[in-house]
Amino acid sequence: MSPFTTLPLPNGSQLLNRLAKAAMEENMADQDHAPSAELIRLYRSWAEGGVGLLITGNVMVDRRAMTGPGGVVLESAQHGARFAQWSAAARAQGAQVWMQLNHPGRQMPAALGQDTIAPSAVALALGKFSRQFRTARAMTAADIAALQARFVRSAQLAEQFGFNGVQIHAAHGYLLSQFLSPLSNQRSDRWGGSLANRARLLLDIVRDVRAAVSPGFAVAVKLNSADFQRGGFSADDAKQVVAMLNPLGVDLIELSGGSYEAPAMHGQTRDGRTLAREAYFLEFARDIAAVAQMPIMVTGGIRRYPVVEQVLQSGVAVAGMATALAIDPQLPRTWRADTAASPQLRAIPWKNKVLASVGYMAMVKYQLRRLSRGLASRPGVAPALALLQQQCDTKLRNYRYRRWMAAQAAALPT
Repeated sequence: MSPFTTLPLPNGSQLLNRLAKAAMEENMADQDHAPSAELIRLYRSWAEGGVGLLITGNVMVDRRAMTGPGGVVLESAQHGARFAQWSAAARAQGAQVWMQLNHPGRQMPAALGQDTIAPSAVALALGKFSRQFRTARAMTAADIAALQARFVRSAQLAEQFGFNGVQIHAAHGYLLSQFLSPLSNQRSDRWGGSLANRARLLLDIVRDVRAAVSPGFAVAVKLNSADFQRGGFSADDAKQVVAMLNPLGVDLIELSGGSYEAPAMHGQTRDGRTLAREAYFLEFARDIAAVAQMPIMVTGGIRRYPVVEQVLQSGVAVAGMATALAIDPQLPRTWRADTAASPQLRAIPWKNKVLASVGYMAMVKYQLRRLSRGLASRPGVAPALALLQQQCDTKLRNYRYRRWMAAQAAALPT
């Protein structure tokens, strides 16, 4: 099947083609944690590149809970005009744009200075890097209800501001993924224990969001095909959760994998499995797609046209790309004339897997910053240089975020 054929979705809309920009964490919010001019320019370049679907990087449902500094937050209509500009830029060439909604749970950097919540008070196991994250407080029933309402409210606002859909992030070790994993979810109440209980919050959020938005507005889920940690969320668990999602009006499920502890989204695992080839999660996606009643998208390492064809021929409906589009935002348009194009970052030789993962993300963000300023990417940038620049940027944004939160607190009535 050609990647340039349309894809009808269960909600009655369609994607222009089978190529998607998967979510990347851009960290390009403005001083109000709304979309900046640079972020809008970046999405306009991807729209002009010819993808059929753009999924935004993390948009946080709670300003107190960030995956990193400089993240976009959508809690109210206060900065709606900027969100509307963002969606308009992304839709300018006919693609759909979906807002990825997320809460980090225990994967919130301690440097942001906020209390951390999670299903259970289980610390991240990152060796010497563990101290960069606080041990979270176990959520109460009231916390869970408030979180559920935040996802619904953000989805309603996304529709109001011109987005075509939302993607609920339940992968990569963030909060909803933490609920799904028996390693991070050690609760004994209705949200813990069995897989049905661990999936309860995700299912309730999907159900409530679907009921709160219009029928033509897409509701998607990002799910780990596996956590790649012994005793964690498994591929069989993923199949069962997809089956639970089947009757809830989900328009697409994106399959990825891993977490901060096992960064399989970059081709590394902690359970002994190797993910050295392109389309890391394709073998899992084929199996999961057999039980899915909605289209499946697979993301992870895709950068060559023949691999996209392989993905689509396997029964997967959409090929998601991230790093490849950070290097060449025009890649889909290029492929119409030259299917040999294959953008790739410089290899990282570091043996420490966590450090290599951080370096990889820094190299990707280095490309995004250049594109957002209207410059060409530099895929050959040295990993150490990209990481140094990223660390400097993060320190500055951490400071700005803490100052912003202090101003927010000072503005509250006493």
